Amino acid sequence: MTTNLEVLGQAIKRAQYRNHRTMDAALRDVGVTLVQWDALRAVDRMPGASGHDLAVATFQSDQAFGTLAGRLVERGLVTRAAGVGRRFEYTLTNDGRAALEDGRRLSVDVLQELFAPLDEDQRAALLRLLGVLTGRG
Repeated sequence: MTTNLEVLGQAIKRAQYRNHRTMDAALRDVGVTLVQWDALRAVDRMPGASGHDLAVATFQSDQAFGTLAGRLVERGLVTRAAGVGRRFEYTLTNDGRAALEDGRRLSVDVLQELFAPLDEDQRAALLRLLGVLTGRG
């Protein structure tokens, strides 16, 4: 028997969509979207990173990340400073750090619920397989 790869791809996409939809709804309580929270996580993880590096880390185009970063600056969640050449560097503000931490606390329960149908061995196997699939395994 051969696995239907189209069905497999759709199953991965459905799982990702469920994760995004659930996290986005939960993050409303923090006052950010999942895309904004992901950007805050990237800025925190990569201090002094360029907009391009942050766009890559958040799976966005440079232009899309620039627009998103502009909104985060307007909301007072990040600061943008000139770097070397045409490069901008981003840093979390106190409000941005608070939103990030609030989101992290909230995400623990959300992710536990999302992965509840899997036992620990299945979760570890899924993580390992996804790592292999994405070249990180």
